[in-house]
Amino acid sequence: MVAISLSKVQETAPALVNLYKSAGVSLAKHGLDGQRAAVYLVVDYSGSMRPYYQDGSVQALADRVLGLSAHLDDDGRVPVVFFSTDVDAVTDIELGSHQGRVERIAAGLGHMGKTSYHLAMDAVIDHYLDSGAREPALVVFQTDGGPINKLAAERYLCKAARLPLFWQFVGFGDRGSKQFDFLRRLDELPVPGKRVVDNAGFFHAGPDPRRVSDAELYDRLVGEFPTWLAAARAAGIVRP
Repeated sequence: MVAISLSKVQETAPALVNLYKSAGVSLAKHGLDGQRAAVYLVVDYSGSMRPYYQDGSVQALADRVLGLSAHLDDDGRVPVVFFSTDVDAVTDIELGSHQGRVERIAAGLGHMGKTSYHLAMDAVIDHYLDSGAREPALVVFQTDGGPINKLAAERYLCKAARLPLFWQFVGFGDRGSKQFDFLRRLDELPVPGKRVVDNAGFFHAGPDPRRVSDAELYDRLVGEFPTWLAAARAAGIVRP
């Protein structure tokens, strides 16, 4: 059974109905019907991201993640971390007030800095542990480039492998950019040499992420989650 019903989404967020339906198809395809999980969104607020805020790409991703979350979590909200050189904000996007929410949050933030993954990862870990959640978490982590501190990012990912958190990285930008080489390497870090389970995936959404169909986006967001769930359960990281 879904966490939030279609009728509830129609009532509180009618603009998300088609996204909610598309997310449900992908979840069923990947054997995730009835799965419960906390869903997080991490968004890059570095200077090079400005065009993606201006053209609505970040808001569109937030809406799509909210449509997915409604199947997995019953509270109708997604915790969102905005990051650049530091953590710029830790807030929520809710079904009932999602439209224009990214723009409103960004308007209250300061200077768009550089790109520092590990501080954003730390903020997610703290939020998850403080929440007392008993279900695993799917973390959608969006960025348009590699971090300023690659070693710290790798260390955090490897340490976080012992927690019930799966990190699905989403790249915005030129598919040929060397900026994403680090994320591809992060996705392939050896198990068990570096981490106890494979706790990350990477999906490149291209220079205009809004052009990626809902079906493809959802398939990529949840495609590796079942494999991680099985490995994490076998390792005792996620309860059976």
